Amino acid sequence: MTDQRPDPDALLDELKREELEAQRGRLKIFFGACAGVGKTFAMLAAARVKQQEGVKVLVGVVETHGRKETAAQLDGLEVLPPSRIEYKGRALSEFDIDAALAVNPQLILIDEFAHSNAPGSRHPKRWQDVEELLAAGIDVYTTLNVQHLESLNDVVGQITGIIVRETLPDHVFDMADEVSLVDLPPDELLSRLAAGKVYLPQQAERAVKNFFRKGNLLALRELALRRTADRVDAQMRAYRADQSIKPVWHARERLLVCVGPGPGTEKLVRSAKRLAANLDADWIAVYVETPKLQRLPEEQRARILKGLRLAQELGAETTVLGGSSLAATLLAYARTRNVSKLVVGKSSRGWIARRWEGSLVAELSRLSGDVDVYVVAHELEEDADKRGKRVPSLLFSDSESGNAARGYLAAAAICFATTELNHLLVPYFALSNVIMVHLLAVVLIATRYGRGPGVLASFLSVAAFDFFFVPPQLSFAVSDTQYLLTFIVMLVVALIISQLTARFRFEATIATYRERRTRALYDLGRELAGALTASQIIETAVGRLEPLFRAKVMLFIPDSEDRLRAATDTGNDADAGVAQWVFDNQQPAGLGTNTLPSNAALYVPLKAPMRVRGVIALLPEETVHPFLPEQQRLLETCAAQIALALERVHYVEVAQDAIVAMESERLRNSVLSVVSHDLRTPLTNMLGMANMLNAPTLPPGQQAEIAQSIQDEALRMTKLVTNLLDMAKLQSGVKLNKEWQLLDEVVGSAVRACERSLRHHKLELDLSRDLPVLEYDAVLIERVLVNLLENAGKYTPAGSRIELAARHDGDKVRITVTDDGPGLPASMEHRAFDKFTRGAPESTTPGVGLGLAICRAIIENHGGTIEAGNARPHGARFSFTLPAGSPPALPPDDA
Repeated sequence: MTDQRPDPDALLDELKREELEAQRGRLKIFFGACAGVGKTFAMLAAARVKQQEGVKVLVGVVETHGRKETAAQLDGLEVLPPSRIEYKGRALSEFDIDAALAVNPQLILIDEFAHSNAPGSRHPKRWQDVEELLAAGIDVYTTLNVQHLESLNDVVGQITGIIVRETLPDHVFDMADEVSLVDLPPDELLSRLAAGKVYLPQQAERAVKNFFRKGNLLALRELALRRTADRVDAQMRAYRADQSIKPVWHARERLLVCVGPGPGTEKLVRSAKRLAANLDADWIAVYVETPKLQRLPEEQRARILKGLRLAQELGAETTVLGGSSLAATLLAYARTRNVSKLVVGKSSRGWIARRWEGSLVAELSRLSGDVDVYVVAHELEEDADKRGKRVPSLLFSDSESGNAARGYLAAAAICFATTELNHLLVPYFALSNVIMVHLLAVVLIATRYGRGPGVLASFLSVAAFDFFFVPPQLSFAVSDTQYLLTFIVMLVVALIISQLTARFRFEATIATYRERRTRALYDLGRELAGALTASQIIETAVGRLEPLFRAKVMLFIPDSEDRLRAATDTGNDADAGVAQWVFDNQQPAGLGTNTLPSNAALYVPLKAPMRVRGVIALLPEETVHPFLPEQQRLLETCAAQIALALERVHYVEVAQDAIVAMESERLRNSVLSVVSHDLRTPLTNMLGMANMLNAPTLPPGQQAEIAQSIQDEALRMTKLVTNLLDMAKLQSGVKLNKEWQLLDEVVGSAVRACERSLRHHKLELDLSRDLPVLEYDAVLIERVLVNLLENAGKYTPAGSRIELAARHDGDKVRITVTDDGPGLPASMEHRAFDKFTRGAPESTTPGVGLGLAICRAIIENHGGTIEAGNARPHGARFSFTLPAGSPPALPPDDA
């Protein structure tokens, strides 16, 4: 009886997925074969229906291409103004994602899903803008032509002779919640084209001669219909899986061929390919490894691998399954994939083989139900029964498949030990109890060593029980015929137990193998997600993949010119030329492929959504493993995770560079503002007043006043230049001239330096009497005090009070400058010490915003801290600390 209970982990994952989908917007794609079929018109018509239902609709981007019918659909819809981006002297119009998020509509229309945004946009691709909108919970309607799908790009190029540059990753198309096919027969589309409803007359004439030829339109229409059918088929299979529907739905033909170790495998695969082509069906090639097939001769193993490779080359999906029953495993997998036809081989190698394979066909026919079974006859091969060197199974390693000879020897030894034990038990227990000990031994042997040793233990146990314990002892003769039934029942029970135990052991081994693969992928993904640099990603990839594939792993990363360089130690094991070819062509090469198969290593491109991020090379210890379909899929999944991690780090670096560039631009503009305004203004004033001094009618009393003004402007300009030079000097590093001295002296010199700028303010000093001797650079600390005092004088009205206080606070001394002016603007407490930051941007107070930045640099070089805040009830407070330290002992006075 099979367990029909649902998997709680699967249910939990489903609930989480549904919760995330509920928070995410829904994506609907209006899909067509080419331009002119009416995708944009259909999208606008659907949006108008939604608007009539009360949905808030916003037109983000819609390209009408001058079509009057399409433009008329925009009436009554809110249209989002585009953003303007300057690029190479031109103003380009692009979708304004920030404005769209600010409007926060329920539904937004985004035309041309595969469009590439202009340089300088937030995202390089429009589909990435759509991703952000969906994450914000906004539904999106968009349009797409079939030639823009990445997987069909080369096919469309071969058909039309035109390579489309703007492509969309297929996984983005597959993630859509709904795809609406907008179809138009080629003749009707050509009529629309001739009538000028698609392009202008001159453009239409050129299009008919090139892209819009009828043969091209027929081929593109078929591609669009097939791609839509593929998506619907995937949705149907997902629904069947979610609803646990077992019967096959014959909505579309799908064929499965079972590849085995026998002769004629290639004929079987080719027959399945022809049948799939005749039925216009997808097909899958499967090898099922049962316990009896875990260890095969070399020739038979080669047939399996060769058959799977041939099927893959002919376009089949290949996989390796593990199961205890060939027929049950095949049919279970067929139903999960909605397979309608099952193809197996029938051999003509002799009576025994025919009986065995006939029983397989009969079992499939009996269990198949709604799955059609096709039997293909094999050709007779002379070497079919030759036995070669035994090799490991395709699913498990040597340690997992076990050593057969050791298992049989262990089974015999355990049966002997059990017999010795029963000799000790016979005087105290009945023979029926002794039988139980033998059955226990059979269970243990089958559990540990598998089916074959378990069967051997069954026969040995019955024989030992008969020979040693059943009268007459030490003879196989039986005095009581009742024991014959006992022997038969014991043998049958032992065989059943051994078979069931071996089956459960095999299935547990398969589960362990798959769990290990899942764990490996989880660990790799978790570590890659936490990696912050490319070197960490490379280190993680090598460390995880080498034990997983039992191979030496080497990575190649492109430089700025797309030339690969070795990111790991390759020695003489990897060929950089092969890696470069793989990178340029985006195809695997080397061992086990059709390109340079004699190479010792397997090269796989690291494909990310935007581009190839490098190449990974594997030099396996055993050449069998890279060829296995399961291993190939695992490698492709790992390569995709590594590529995504490398792309994430790349764009993080790009973002950081952009932030640095923006900050540099801001600083450059600030410096230009200083030079153009704060330096030019005093120079202009000085020039004007100097001209006034040369005036012959100037009264003598005003000459001194004008001269004083010139001096004030010169001092102001000197301070500006000094601040700029000091900031540059502090950023490049400055050597402090520290000495042990009292704080009172530097406070006094700072107050004297500020007498002129603070002459209209009330300055109060509050220095604690217990201030210790401090070690500091007197010139620089004086600059700090002067900047803080002058800053308070500039931003407070005349007559206001300014207080300079100093207190001994534990192992530091805190100096505070407080005023009773308007205080700091909101959120200025943390930005006040940034370069070129001023209290109020609209303020007419002269200055460049470097004084406080210089103060912070000086104090941090002294090992102190500086902070800003607002005082109560009003005013600003700036305070900084200096370490108290331990002054050196004074030398003794000379007597």
